[in-house]
Amino acid sequence: MLRRPALRIAGIAATLFAALPVAGAASPPPDTRVVIQYVISMIGVPVGRITWAVELGPNSYQTTASGKASRAVSILVNGEGRVSVLGTFAADRAAPSFFSSNVIDDGDTTGLQMTFDSGSVKTLRIDDPPDHAIRIPVTEEHKRNVTDPLSAMLIPATVESPPLSPGQCNRSLSIFDGQRRFDLMLSYKRMDRLKLERGYNGPALVCAVVLHPIAGYRTDSLLVKYVGGRQGLEIWFMPIEGTPIVLPGLLKMPTGVGTLEIEGQRLERTVLKPPIPAPPAEPGPVR
Repeated sequence: MLRRPALRIAGIAATLFAALPVAGAASPPPDTRVVIQYVISMIGVPVGRITWAVELGPNSYQTTASGKASRAVSILVNGEGRVSVLGTFAADRAAPSFFSSNVIDDGDTTGLQMTFDSGSVKTLRIDDPPDHAIRIPVTEEHKRNVTDPLSAMLIPATVESPPLSPGQCNRSLSIFDGQRRFDLMLSYKRMDRLKLERGYNGPALVCAVVLHPIAGYRTDSLLVKYVGGRQGLEIWFMPIEGTPIVLPGLLKMPTGVGTLEIEGQRLERTVLKPPIPAPPAEPGPVR
């Protein structure tokens, strides 16, 4: 997927990309599975892929994202990995309870597990190769009132804010991926139209995004240099039929070396069948 500093950006889309119930809805949505395949491109040249799967229940969600990017864009993205999240629905946000990631970068594997309690990190375990880089320290305060990169992209619809209303963009996301803490400031930009190769062709809510690195970054981070604090980053959200959520269909990230795009190609939605009830027990012998 993305290099460790940029994995969080894919988590935005992807990076790349669960659900919340509609406030005041008459009934919860059926259990649904959504799978979106994305292609990563740099200045129009495909350099990687991401698959994002989301399973939605009326009171919980489970989501995974996995992918790989080539060395053609190693200045910003490189390597492969997998991210998994479990969570429940709380108020108007997805509340993660468990987050794990495994990222392979330049032959080194970083394994990470994190649990949350009431929006703050409760436990954190990292199996990381030696890192002698100078980084901005992460404090305990940086781990409070945060979410993970995937849950951050699970945008809820409510009675006050329908799925594609401009107000959905007006939010600040405090994100911690286990190593780096950053904020994403979203604001409404425009309405547009998005067409995937398969699975969606319709309106899209375009949010302008500004990335603010907070802590955990290398002092010489190229992501911070080329992306942090800059204008022009966009996320295009699309509604998911039969659910009260919107998910990213396209991310555009201008950088000093070209525009990085994470674009949805195929979307598949499946209503999960309820479990088959166990057959009744055979009656025992009459005594």
